[in-house]
Amino acid sequence: MFLCTENSARSLIAEALLNTAGAGRFRAFSAGSAPAGEVNPFTLEQIRLIGYAPEYLRSKSWSEYSTPGAPEMDFVITVCNTAGGEVPPRWPGQPVTANWDFRDPAATRGSDREIRSEYSATCREIRARVEIFRNLPTDALDEMALQRKIARIAGVMN
Repeated sequence: MFLCTENSARSLIAEALLNTAGAGRFRAFSAGSAPAGEVNPFTLEQIRLIGYAPEYLRSKSWSEYSTPGAPEMDFVITVCNTAGGEVPPRWPGQPVTANWDFRDPAATRGSDREIRSEYSATCREIRARVEIFRNLPTDALDEMALQRKIARIAGVMN
């Protein structure tokens, strides 16, 4: 699961990228601590460019994933420092956690072209980390080694 405060941009892009690149191996979700309630239109553009069907995405609260019957997460990755500093709900199971901070493209002010450029740059950065993550030998690593490797991915910049 990918977390960000509003679940309207970065976490949704990460969800779409992992569901596309990790199809069959990973099933990604996203949520926010204070969801915006709608997906940013520039996020929808990026999602379409990724080749993911945007109708599968919505801005939602992380509390949806802490209820009985919610999918059990193996990994919970925050994609913004704000959500990374908040106290999350108790997740079913014992997921490996990490914080991969990305600039918020939704905070960009300027022309549509400038905003799209920022979204594109953020998407490239997220894609670089998702690619490393999806290629980790998760079945061959113990939990501590996996925790270290996923945390190190935060230092990858594209």
